[in-house]
Amino acid sequence: MATIKIKQTGSPIRRTGDQRATLIGLGLNKMHRVSELEDTPEVRGMIRKVQHMVEVQG
Repeated sequence: MATIKIKQTGSPIRRTGDQRATLIGLGLNKMHRVSELEDTPEVRGMIRKVQHMVEVQG
C-alpha cells in the first residue's frame, strides 16, 4: 500500500484538544518530527483537520 510522509511544522500550543489529539494520532507531538503512514481516507481526514500545522512531503 502507498505511504505518505507528514512533517509537523506548527506548534500545538494554544490549539484545541482535538487538534492536539489528532497530531498524536498521526504520530507527531514535537516540532519538525516526521511520520510515515499508510495513505488511507482516515489518515487523509486527520491531515485535513490539522493542515495548518503539518506539511505533506510525499
